[in-house]
Amino acid sequence: MKVRKIPMRTCAVTKERCEKKDLLRIVRTPEGEVKIDLSGKLNGRGCYLKKEESVILKAQKGKFLNRALEVEVPDSIYEEALTLLSN
Repeated sequence: MKVRKIPMRTCAVTKERCEKKDLLRIVRTPEGEVKIDLSGKLNGRGCYLKKEESVILKAQKGKFLNRALEVEVPDSIYEEALTLLSN
């Protein structure tokens, strides 16, 4: 039986390499909107955050996503990410 390759991605904050399913993808669409990508297939520039409250809060405080996505990320994105974690 063939072993499937596990997709690995790097967290923008911790620089840890994790499985893609353990990370949250944030995308800047070609129109310039910033969205949380639950499907992992949205078009645009993306970056990943670990699914931990401390990592998301650190990303907000240090403006990691602003640099990674090259656009101003609204606070509503961080709030939405935190509510997704609590569900």
